[in-house]
Amino acid sequence: MIANLVLGTLIISLTVVIHTFGLIWVTHGMNWLTSKLRIDGRRSRLLAMNTVVIGIFAVLTVEVWLWAVCYFALGVFGDFETALYFSTATFSTVGYGDVITSQEWRMLAALESVNGFLLIGWSTAYLIAASMRVGPFKAGEHF
Repeated sequence: MIANLVLGTLIISLTVVIHTFGLIWVTHGMNWLTSKLRIDGRRSRLLAMNTVVIGIFAVLTVEVWLWAVCYFALGVFGDFETALYFSTATFSTVGYGDVITSQEWRMLAALESVNGFLLIGWSTAYLIAASMRVGPFKAGEHF
């Protein structure tokens, strides 16, 4: 169990770093793209939101793949596709249950689930902030 906690803490720390820099990159990418592709001399709010959503999805994908690589490297699953499927279901907290870890690694999987829950929540907060700042929604006008 100690190995699960140590390894899980390291991966969680790494995903937080990835998420932090990823969201910074998403912000810069959205600003760059919307400054280059203007409609009637104005930034497109729909393009801004699309860029943010795709960017967040890309950042979360990197984090899911990191967990999958860990499971595969540990030999928890026999092939990478299964590790990736399990990681996606666990990170998103869907947890179908059709693929499970051995008892030895179930605490690591639980840590991934909490990690995914928090990072998806953080992404949602970022998306709401972006939609209010540069997107189609304005405080007092739509809320």
